Amino acid sequence: MSFYDLKVEAPDGSQVEMNNFKGKVVLVVNTATGCGFTPQYEQLEKMYEDFHDKGFEIVDVPCNQFRGQAPESDEEIHQFCRIKYNTQFPQMKKSEVNGENAIELFKYLKDKKTFEGFGKGAKALAMAAMLKTIDKDYKNNSEIKWNFTKFLVNREGEVVGRFEPTYDMGKLRDVVEDLL
Repeated sequence: MSFYDLKVEAPDGSQVEMNNFKGKVVLVVNTATGCGFTPQYEQLEKMYEDFHDKGFEIVDVPCNQFRGQAPESDEEIHQFCRIKYNTQFPQMKKSEVNGENAIELFKYLKDKKTFEGFGKGAKALAMAAMLKTIDKDYKNNSEIKWNFTKFLVNREGEVVGRFEPTYDMGKLRDVVEDLL
């Protein structure tokens, strides 16, 4: 199975095939509207606006698995993102990214790129401390740890990076730009 064999459900129930993104650089991100990392939507939208014409796509998968930080309906989430952050990139149906009901897209991504840590700094330390209370073995499994975990797929469909929510968005922008 390859990235291009996968599909994800859109809010209207249709299937969005990753095959539609062949030859493009794709950033897949699980999001939430009520998270401390939600302001990352602003940087994501800026990257989308700046790089979309160069072959960059974002696949936004809202998820309510992390302390219920995306409780709204798909339509309410979409409206929030459009009004607050003017997002224009595709938003998928709210889905699970961990556990037995995790969608195939995230099962695949986690299999290709495992958790490598939160990095350094205050946010990284805070995330590590919080995760220890939720999953004592969090360092040793590939599960998604929190909202705004991002996976980067190159133009050949290879998963080339996993970026935790604490990863610097400016550095992520540089990585994306290098792939374009």
